[in-house]
Amino acid sequence: MKKKHIITITSIGLIILGFAALLYMPNKANSDYDKVRPTLFVHGYKGTINSFGNMLNRFEYDYHWGNKAIVYYVKQNGVVQKYNLSKGKKEPVFIQVVFEDNRASFEVTASWLAKVLEDMKQVYSIESVNIVGHSMGGIVSLEYLKQFQGVNFPTVRKFIAIGSPFDGIYSEEYFKINRDPAAADLHPDSPALQYLRERPFPDHIEVLSIASTGDAIAVPESVHSLRNIVPEAQLQEKVIHNDQLSHSGLHESRKVDHLIYKFLWQDHIQ
Repeated sequence: MKKKHIITITSIGLIILGFAALLYMPNKANSDYDKVRPTLFVHGYKGTINSFGNMLNRFEYDYHWGNKAIVYYVKQNGVVQKYNLSKGKKEPVFIQVVFEDNRASFEVTASWLAKVLEDMKQVYSIESVNIVGHSMGGIVSLEYLKQFQGVNFPTVRKFIAIGSPFDGIYSEEYFKINRDPAAADLHPDSPALQYLRERPFPDHIEVLSIASTGDAIAVPESVHSLRNIVPEAQLQEKVIHNDQLSHSGLHESRKVDHLIYKFLWQDHIQ
């Protein structure tokens, strides 16, 4: 009887331990992504998967900084599709966001970005992220930061805007060619840009803004207007003095690659 009693107690103990292990064991998706904070890459006006495609290939295959793990594709009706590339278990994770309607307004595109981040929180239990946005992708990301912070979304720790014209695009010729909701929002003093300036910026986010003297779309003066939105203590600014480095050339520049690396991962990646 005594031996049977010991076996019973042991069995109960094993059951309790097993149950505890189940409680504290992260699911596969969470264990894949919780090693290093994921970074989202958000393209700009009329952008595609190719906008950040070469940069992410360099990050993964040239520099070995991490893995492109998921592509989120948001359809024109707002439905979110995703392609899990099953990478990123031990290194920084890159997540690319692509909008089928790449000419939608700031407000609409930011709401689509919110759907992506909400999915990341609900499905993968991701608690915090970084965001990198090129051109209008930086503006849309800022709109997201001002509008959608909360328990349903991961906390954003670091934000990088690359060639983002926060004061609008100054060229009148640009708007003779481009006539759509996004173009209307990109016009200087548009209601969308005014609204972007009015609300406070979250005080826990570090920001890097990158500009080029060769950028004829997001000229440095417009890029620097981010100073009127983000407090000085939270903002770093880098201007690349290269008259040959164009607006679209920013995401093809190895100089930009290394500015991103230094800001996001230098303390982590050896």
